[in-house]
Amino acid sequence: MEMSRERFEELVAEALDEIPRELARAMDNVVVLVEDSDPHDPTLLGLYHGVALTERTSQYGGELPDRIFIYRSAILDICETDEDVVEEVAITVVHEIAHHFGIDDARLHDLGWG
Repeated sequence: MEMSRERFEELVAEALDEIPRELARAMDNVVVLVEDSDPHDPTLLGLYHGVALTERTSQYGGELPDRIFIYRSAILDICETDEDVVEEVAITVVHEIAHHFGIDDARLHDLGWG
């Protein structure tokens, strides 16, 4: 599947715009980045790196932002159509944001987002 980086980044921005306003407001000290691929696992679609909101204590402060990575090449590799990319980007964005809120993979699987 081929898609420009600019178009892919637009899809990530659109997926973020679809996050319910209450959840978007609750996100704290986190940035979403588009990268081509994870250097350790090129099949990884997304990755959350940081301290989940549920694990932050009163000692949390002055930290660099948590990072959510969305991996363009990995997503394009598993998609056949533009519609597939739109859907996979949305699923991946929600999945990684869920980790920011402290929801682990097992719970996401239980909820149908695994």
